[in-house]
Amino acid sequence: MLDIGSIIKLQRTKRNMTQEELSAGIVSLSYLSKIENQKAKANPEIIQSLCNRLDIELVETPDIQLEEKCKQWYDILYDRYDKQEMIAKFEELQEVMNRSINDQTIMFEIHQIRYYIVLRDFKRALHKMNELHEMADAFNATHKYYWNKFKGNYYSFKNKYQQSLHCYQQAEKAIRLADITESEVADIFYAISIEYSKLLNGLETINYANKAMVVFQQEYNFVRCAQCHILLGISYQRIKMNELALTNYNQALYLGKLSNNKEVIQLAYLNLGMFYFSIGDSKQSIENYLIALNTTDTDYKIKLEVITSLIQNFYQNKEYEQTKKYLQLGREALHLAQDEEYYKFYHYTLQVYTHLLNGELNKLTIVLEDVFLPYLKQKKSYQYLVFYATMVASHFEKIGKYKKSTQYYKLANSSFDQLIKL
Repeated sequence: MLDIGSIIKLQRTKRNMTQEELSAGIVSLSYLSKIENQKAKANPEIIQSLCNRLDIELVETPDIQLEEKCKQWYDILYDRYDKQEMIAKFEELQEVMNRSINDQTIMFEIHQIRYYIVLRDFKRALHKMNELHEMADAFNATHKYYWNKFKGNYYSFKNKYQQSLHCYQQAEKAIRLADITESEVADIFYAISIEYSKLLNGLETINYANKAMVVFQQEYNFVRCAQCHILLGISYQRIKMNELALTNYNQALYLGKLSNNKEVIQLAYLNLGMFYFSIGDSKQSIENYLIALNTTDTDYKIKLEVITSLIQNFYQNKEYEQTKKYLQLGREALHLAQDEEYYKFYHYTLQVYTHLLNGELNKLTIVLEDVFLPYLKQKKSYQYLVFYATMVASHFEKIGKYKKSTQYYKLANSSFDQLIKL
């Protein structure tokens, strides 16, 4: 078990108790501070007295039943599971965990980061990360693995991909000594592959997707294999290896249908739509986008990605009535996603195409200059910066504002340079 001092500090802060209140009549304030900060090892009598004041029981022998209940809860901390069941199991466990210090205490605390992420309560997830930060150096290898993995999850949801990747790499370093399964190892490889894909590092995306897929294939996990094939398809598409990209997308679609997984099917059709758009086959692109959109139980982010891709496709083909139709669909879908991290990106995208469609060039310039381009700079979304900076530069060029035009062409070029560096 972790040094007991760290856990005492955690339980004290949870109860909003000061060091003075906890130490009074038991130890000096300075000695309690040393115990909590792992600079002194207290004798069992002092530890017991501190636990008594905190109204918690120190359990030194493993509780198999409690361990099993905790594991059942850990295993359902994924989006696909029922949130009410997740909450009910957490509340049941929390009652027990708040009354004792046992061999599951730290693992339970670390998994709360993941729990709050799945519930999209990022404020509480960050609070839990801050709460555990000081004791993290004393974690064993298994604790370090999950601690870094779940921090990586948090930063990934917050679109901080470099920080997320760093955390996942720290989790990878803990693998050798951690008590985790081969499936779990494959899962961290897959997570690393995703972050490399977001950072546009194709070679490492391919490397880690293939490493993850070796395990997923051995386990006949068709869904995870399909997800790896999508990552491979995206990477090969970026480096213009179109035949390999198409092969991987089609394999993902086949496995998605084989396992009847709607999300994988939607993602496969979405990426097939993007693939055909990139090679100039507008008809095939639209066909795949429409199939993705009409697949039942569409995830809102996937739905918005499909709709904005269709808008871009129809606008480019001068099919303005269709553009107008999908702009309205986009607004309806966006209304239901107001609390999501991705809301601003799609909100600005829809504004851009609304102003383009209506010929409102002044409003278009204001949206791009004042909000969308600064937002993309902040997020380091270089591929979108290239596209939208070129769009506004072209607009200024057409109306003879060459100084402004040059400014935004420079931004597009510098963003492209950043893409190459990645």
